[in-house]
Amino acid sequence: MKSSIRVAAAVIATAVAGVGLYTLVTPQEVRLDADPTNLAQVAVGEKLYGAHCASCHGRALEGEENWRQQRADGSFPAPPHDETGHTWHHADGQLFDITKRGGAVYNPRSAMPGFGGTLGDDEIWSILAYIKSRWPEPVQARQRTVTLAADER
Repeated sequence: MKSSIRVAAAVIATAVAGVGLYTLVTPQEVRLDADPTNLAQVAVGEKLYGAHCASCHGRALEGEENWRQQRADGSFPAPPHDETGHTWHHADGQLFDITKRGGAVYNPRSAMPGFGGTLGDDEIWSILAYIKSRWPEPVQARQRTVTLAADER
């Protein structure tokens, strides 16, 4: 009886040690909070984008006209979120922060309001997933690289 308990204990200890070692030497899966391949998240994001973002950034993510030209008040029009804009140049965390807290967090001339009081974190991530799902794969890949580089800091 004692030997079977020792064997069981040894098996359990070996398994636990193996899992610990595997975790140390195996690259961890990258967590994508805004996952353009998650069709359910993208569908939720599309509806939320239509309700909260499209009035400024456009139904087709095209942004406002002359979005690079400063207005008389010093602010800029809403940029496009398609591949012609600069959204994909930013890491997911920064895009989330801008959406939640407002554009002035990163650019004092931004007129974008924060949606933290209106949208929950999961809803913001869903909107970002929808936006990213509309980009061509090379643009998605580049933005993923930007996000991974920012996460390493």
